[in-house]
Amino acid sequence: MMVAGIGSRKGVSARDVLAAVETALEAHGLALPALSALATASLKQDEAAIFAAGRELRLPVIVVEQAELKAASTTSHSDLSQEHAGTPSVSEASALAAAGKGAKLLGPRTVLGAVTCAIAISGDAA
Repeated sequence: MMVAGIGSRKGVSARDVLAAVETALEAHGLALPALSALATASLKQDEAAIFAAGRELRLPVIVVEQAELKAASTTSHSDLSQEHAGTPSVSEASALAAAGKGAKLLGPRTVLGAVTCAIAISGDAA
């Protein structure tokens, strides 16, 4: 299972989210069909753009609870993310938690404007 974790500032567009996902995938030599799902933090569940991007891609959006975010070991660090979400990287933590036990990041998050995207692969697919 391959998951794109999404973090963003408030008010981004679905187009912004899609561009960040595509940029992150391209950075790893991957294309959209490789993805199984998008993921984000529960504090982003009212961010319509993330869910609109999921609908456009025909992918589920997995909402990750706070405890799961905190348990994930991220490689990137944002003071703002730590302050507001309790994790150093919403995108990385969301991707890891949604991809399941033994998941690994393919690399650090990609930042594109107000959206971050990290790609994780499940432990059974690694």
